[in-house]
Order: sequence, then structure tokens, then C-alpha cells
Amino acid sequence: MNSVRTIDVHAHILTEEMMRLMRNEAPDIGPTLSEVDEEGGVLQVGNIVQRPFPRGAWDLDLRLRHMDEAEVDMQVLSVCPQTFLYDRDPALTATLSAIQNNGIAKVVSQHPDRFLGIATLPMQDPERAVAELRRSMLELGLRGAQIGSHVEGRNLDDPALEPLWAAAAELNAFILVHPQKIAGGDRLKSFYLKNLIGNPLDTTIAAASLVFGGVLERYPALKFCFAHGGGFMPYQVGRMNHGWSVRPEGKVSLKNPPEESIRRLYFDCILHFEPALRYLVETFGAEHVLLGSDYPFDMGMMDCVKQVRALGVSALDRNTILGEAAAEILGEAQAVGMRAAQGA
Repeated sequence: MNSVRTIDVHAHILTEEMMRLMRNEAPDIGPTLSEVDEEGGVLQVGNIVQRPFPRGAWDLDLRLRHMDEAEVDMQVLSVCPQTFLYDRDPALTATLSAIQNNGIAKVVSQHPDRFLGIATLPMQDPERAVAELRRSMLELGLRGAQIGSHVEGRNLDDPALEPLWAAAAELNAFILVHPQKIAGGDRLKSFYLKNLIGNPLDTTIAAASLVFGGVLERYPALKFCFAHGGGFMPYQVGRMNHGWSVRPEGKVSLKNPPEESIRRLYFDCILHFEPALRYLVETFGAEHVLLGSDYPFDMGMMDCVKQVRALGVSALDRNTILGEAAAEILGEAQAVGMRAAQGA
């Protein structure tokens, strides 16, 4: 048995207490559960309906059993993307974000050996987002934030977000980028393409915006991790480089070839295809590939530990992916947060 501590950086949670407190603040938004059975139910958040919504999202005992069965020692908890709420009043989203972040911190405090947490932020109001990131890391002990792939159509290189990137760099925050409200939805209505193609497409747009917008050049130490294997970005590096070299548009905000910035990114391992995961490791290094499951959703990779252990790479690289890289990244975030809190 491998002795490395396995750390799943992509796992969602929405407890019943979080839902109840959010409903008290915003009855029209919810969240509400219906058609609940042993497997799960139907989640409604405003006009967003998630069917099915697996029970593991709110049933902590079931989650722990699933983690044990999957040999996941620790999860990094993040909210369900249905509750980003970037389209709502910023003050309300800030309040609902704080409720969820407090809830995640509570679960972490109850099981510190099994969970870490990252925050959700009111991204439509960068000033409030910075304040909530600071509160979540310095007061609650969370390790960073999960953010959507865009903010109601504004890409992540939007100049208004610059203060957030500066704060995240200062705090050494871990930032998980998750797709939401995907592009091209009108052409992806059939065959579940909104997820199969739409999610990795929107992730790719987010990554490309940060790269070509020069965010990684300005903040080279920022730790952005992209869900679902990074979308299509890791597999189109050559095209990005070529376009930058032959066209003027890519050089407007990016001084050096995009590959330099792309190689600063992190990716979870959720690819469902061993050759693609092996390519990711061989091309970007095991230290940039992190264990992820997308728990508890059906498009996730619940056997992520098993798949990584079977991966055709060195034992050293497998251990790095299973948890050693995440432990270093998240441990650094904790140490910086504690130092900042002590100096405040």
C-alpha cells in the first residue's frame, strides 16, 4: 500500500445547515432540496436546477464512507458551482458566500484530519471579493478560493479583477477555476454536450484569458488550478504559441510566449483517459497535476486514487500527484495566512 497522504483538491459540498441559512437570507434563491431519497435529490438554486444532486453533497457520514472506500485521505472542500450567484446583488452574494465559507470552515474544524477548505467569493464586486478572501483565509483558515470561469460574461483578465489577483498573490492563495454558465450553450443542448464539451470549453477560455491577459506574467507565483484536466488548454499549447508568434493580437498584454504562462498553471487529474493524463504529467510535470474527483457529481472521477496509482509514470510522480504537490501548495498557503494574521 502506498503511504502517501492522498489529497483530493476538487470536491464540492453544500450542507443542510448552509442551505437553511441561505434560505433564511434569500428565500427566492434557496437552495432547496426535493424528491429526496437514499441516493440524493433535486437541488434548486434560484432558477438553476441540478438533477440529480447526490446525497454525498450534504450527508457528511456518507461522504466519509465514500472517501474511505476510494482511499482519499483528505478533501479540499469547495462550494457547488450552482451557488456562485454572480448575477445577484453583490451585497447579497457576499452574505451568501460568507454563510457557505463559514459552513466549510465548520466542517473542517470538526474533521481537521479529513478536510481542508477553499472559499467562494462575490466575484461581481472585486472589492467585496478581496475582503471575503482575506476573511476566509486569515480568520477562517481556508486555503484560497474556488471561482467561476467567468463573471457573467466578463473574462478573468478583466482589469476590475486586478485587486483580487494582487491579494491572492499576497496571501499565496490556491485558486481552483471551475466552469459555469458555459459558452456556446445554444449549440450544446443535445447529448449532454453542455457538460461534455461546454465545461472544458469554458475552462479553456478562462485559462487563455488569464494567460493572454498577462495575469500570470504580472503574478507568476499565483496558483491557478483548472478543473477537469484544464479543459482543452494543455493540449493546444503549440497552437497558442504559434498564434502569439504570427499575430499581433496575442502580444497586446503578453510579453513572452504563452507557453511560459501555461506552464505556471495547475490541473486536476479528471480526464477519464489514461493516455491524456499521462500526457499531462509528462508535458507539465507531476508537480502541476493534482488529484481531483469532482465529488459527488456523476461526471466526476470517484476512483481518482486508483487511476493515478495505475498510471504509467514513476512512483515518485504518482506520489506527487496523489498528495505531495497539494500538501506543499496548501501548506504554503496556510503558513503565509498565519504569518499575515500574526502581523495584522
